[in-house]
Amino acid sequence: MRVIRGRAATPDTDRAATRKLLDAVADSGTPAVRAWTPHRQLAFGRRDANETGYEAARAAARERGFPPVERSVGGRAVAYTGTTVAFASLEPVEDSRSGLTDRYEAAVDTVVAALSSLGVDAERGEPPDSFCPGDYSVQAPCSTGNGERAGKLAGIAQRVTAGAAMVSGVVTVADREEIAEVLDPVYDALGVPFDPKSVGSVAAAGGPNDPDRVARALEDAIVDGRPTTVERLVDTDAGRET
Repeated sequence: MRVIRGRAATPDTDRAATRKLLDAVADSGTPAVRAWTPHRQLAFGRRDANETGYEAARAAARERGFPPVERSVGGRAVAYTGTTVAFASLEPVEDSRSGLTDRYEAAVDTVVAALSSLGVDAERGEPPDSFCPGDYSVQAPCSTGNGERAGKLAGIAQRVTAGAAMVSGVVTVADREEIAEVLDPVYDALGVPFDPKSVGSVAAAGGPNDPDRVARALEDAIVDGRPTTVERLVDTDAGRET
């Protein structure tokens, strides 16, 4: 299994790297995984682009220091602060019409296992009016034990092409307040219900606030003991491997 670490120089080239990886999995039949911290951005889904308030939502994101981009998978808008972890598990498939639900279910179990290994009492589900709402999400209670509602930690999406499937997602490590503050006006402009208090984080749920630890835990859970080769993308903006 190929393990790809780091990120490319820009949001556009980073997304292109994942698309190329999906094509490579289809061509070679070798599965791959990425777990990394994307550039700071506000990633809109295809449904968002069709809303009448889309341009206002993009402006709201930009005004708060989150460059707006569009992604090819997933539902509603997601904010990446620079400490937010993304993951992508890519597997060859023979029939693109089958296995969708099984892959989603397995991905939820994998994320729960990864977060549990970090001391987070994670479980499937999400609070009402969460960011990027979906059936395959992961939540956890706050670590204070004061009865606060659970916060959403992760959302999962899937893309299937001829020969390969990519199950991907986002995990909020920290910065829950900053994420809520930018998503509130964005979702308001889109006309989508959103409760800022629904945003959780690994750190608030008792886990580490270190994105690298979260990324490696996700990576390990996806690899699940299979032999790996590790490769690195180069962030040319930083002038170093990441």
